[in-house]
Amino acid sequence: MNIRRILQLEELLKKKSFFLFGPRSTGKSFLIDQQLQSTAMIIDLLQSDLFLRLSAHPSELEGMIDSYPKNKKWIVIDEIQKIPALLDEVHRLIERKGLRFLLTGSSARKLKRGQANLLAGRAWTAYLFPLCWSEIPDFNLSRYLRYGGLPNVYLSTQPNEELSAYISTYIQEEIRAEGLIRRLPPFSRFLKVAALSSGNMINFAQIGSDAEVSASTVREYYSVLEDTLVGYTLEPWVASKKRKAIQTAKFYFFDSGVTHTLTGTQSLDRNSDLYGKSFEQFIGMELRAYLNYRRKADALTYWRSRQEYEVDYLIGDHTAIEVKATTNVTNKHLKGLRALSEEKNFKHFFIVSQDKLKVRTNGMIKIHWKEFLDSLWKDELFPKN
Repeated sequence: MNIRRILQLEELLKKKSFFLFGPRSTGKSFLIDQQLQSTAMIIDLLQSDLFLRLSAHPSELEGMIDSYPKNKKWIVIDEIQKIPALLDEVHRLIERKGLRFLLTGSSARKLKRGQANLLAGRAWTAYLFPLCWSEIPDFNLSRYLRYGGLPNVYLSTQPNEELSAYISTYIQEEIRAEGLIRRLPPFSRFLKVAALSSGNMINFAQIGSDAEVSASTVREYYSVLEDTLVGYTLEPWVASKKRKAIQTAKFYFFDSGVTHTLTGTQSLDRNSDLYGKSFEQFIGMELRAYLNYRRKADALTYWRSRQEYEVDYLIGDHTAIEVKATTNVTNKHLKGLRALSEEKNFKHFFIVSQDKLKVRTNGMIKIHWKEFLDSLWKDELFPKN
């Protein structure tokens, strides 16, 4: 299957040096080979000889670059977190020689915790996500909700095996090898509990009780998940005045297939609550990827009032999106959007579902998910920046 990714690396590098972060197996190295092989010098720190050489002598980076053909416009350093000290050299070469770098990694934790040189604005940050709806020909929703969008999983004839290997590799190489967690058994228990709670408001005490660790340890574990990019917090929108908002964040894993593998899900029943949560997560993944790939400054948040009115996703201060897996949207599904509309903050209100009938009612648009995503990726939904 021919997959063309939305993220275009040369377009980024024409503007600035970039950090490119993304979870393991989202396809960073493949994308670099596909888009920059002929125009960039690629330094892969997973190659043991290069790793050993540059670990011992980071200053040799300049000589290596000088020895490359002059037609190589960009320099790529893959897995930069392996040698944070290289960032001092990168900083110097950007300043003195005007070189343009792409610096990739699957974890920002080692850089942040090691107080690495993050180039003080000389490099911007981009992210690579699992495959999006618009990147997959003949998109299969049921397959995506169950197995997620990691390229080697979605395209595999044995997605369960690929996902199991992914979790094992993450624990062994990202967690154990990098020394991020002292004891793996409690962290492994936490992973399952966190996956079962994915999409819910974070309750540190309850999750700690279920995973048999302290609430403070749970906070640290969530920090590890975010720093290694396998999960993210969805912050609450708290500016509502008519109805007081809850101020607790939600947590999502970055991919539905990873979530299901951690929880031990064997099948996804179309009529189950789990299916609805997976569909909600899917739309959220698309929104998150869209905002990042299009370089939008709008925050992605959610709203829940103390009276239990809720809207799944808010884009900046202009668009509210409720997600339902139902094939028949009724008035009861609109109560959260209606309550939020009374705040007079937002202009656009969508309920995204599997109902094929598009209806506009009192400023609220009921729209099928395919039409919604088609309009999203064509940049037809949101106001221009």
